[in-house]
Amino acid sequence: MNKKWIVLATLLAVVLAFVTGVVLFKNRAGQELARSTQAHGEALVRSHSPVYGNPAAKVTIVEFFDPSCETCRAFYPIVKSIVDASFGQVRLVVRYAPLHHGSDTAVKILEAARLQGKYWEAVERALASQHQWASHGNAQPELIWELIGDLGLDMAKAKADSDGAAISALLGQDVADMQRLKVDRTPGFFVNGTPLMEFGAAQLKALVEQESRKAGGVSRP
Repeated sequence: MNKKWIVLATLLAVVLAFVTGVVLFKNRAGQELARSTQAHGEALVRSHSPVYGNPAAKVTIVEFFDPSCETCRAFYPIVKSIVDASFGQVRLVVRYAPLHHGSDTAVKILEAARLQGKYWEAVERALASQHQWASHGNAQPELIWELIGDLGLDMAKAKADSDGAAISALLGQDVADMQRLKVDRTPGFFVNGTPLMEFGAAQLKALVEQESRKAGGVSRP
């Protein structure tokens, strides 16, 4: 075997070892996530969590969500369309995973809006203008107050609520559940308790369809 073929064979061996390592890592991570979900199933859905869609839906998408996360912003219309197209068979439950600087403050503002019935409107305003307030080098989540100023909120009450013990406790519970379930990136999805192992819009839709069939429904995301 000449030198050229030896070098090529060595490179192929290195690439194969790398690919094998990546696959094994993903499998181990997926298995660990699945074990955590089985061991802490009660940590997936809490009574305090925002729900979009039919509360009695057979299929539940749990999303660990960070309002500062660009991927969460990109997936928001995708997840919403899955729920909207499901004829009441799928619901979304939002859990918080404030992994970026300033996200905890953003969550508190959104929750204060929810207390006055303006949660989804506030979420959409915050996501649409995410680039203004969620700069990872200079996060300014307080700007969200200006973005939602025309939603008809009692702003004095909303700001007081955002600093209150109830919202802090809610956020603390979500963070504890996030850690218990070993969610370390956003968005993190579970469908009827099954974690989304391969991330992507098509993969999420396929998992929803799979769980819908198991539940005896027909999903049309």
